[in-house]
Amino acid sequence: MGTKNRQELSGQFPGIPKTLFSLGLVGPPFGIRGFVKIKSFSGETDHFSLLDKVTLRSSEKEETREVAEIAFSGKTLLMRFAGIENPETAILLKGAEIIAAREYAAPLKEGEFYVEDLKGLEVVNSEGEVLGHIANIVEGGGGNLAEILLLSGGIRLVPFRNEFFGDVDIQSGKIILNETWILDQ
Repeated sequence: MGTKNRQELSGQFPGIPKTLFSLGLVGPPFGIRGFVKIKSFSGETDHFSLLDKVTLRSSEKEETREVAEIAFSGKTLLMRFAGIENPETAILLKGAEIIAAREYAAPLKEGEFYVEDLKGLEVVNSEGEVLGHIANIVEGGGGNLAEILLLSGGIRLVPFRNEFFGDVDIQSGKIILNETWILDQ
């Protein structure tokens, strides 16, 4: 059971609609022509080559930028945005979140889900009783954790793994928690 982080999702900016995905972060400048390093949230980079325009969002502002050029230095993804011609200007973009339409997100493999699609799912036991909702998927030391907001108001972190979760039904808005004991305090 895997996820594509929305961070390829919207963990940092909860106001992003599900039709938009956060693909990565702008890193430091690279070279003298205005390129910046890109950190892909999914770890994959091929889908970035399809981008012609993105929204760059930081805590201070949001702006739409045309993608002028994409390149690689070894395995490092590099991008240059229109109007950015030198490292002095490129550094101003560092830390911005790269947001694009859902169709530009990394493609899913079988058994993978976008975190944004998991948010809000009802967590049910094997009898269909609602236990809570998934508030978020967060990264933990041993893998992803489902942050579950319980009906009682409490919050529990549960490893997002097949041992704990069964069927994920995005269409019906439900996910089965196989091991309900993990919610006990």
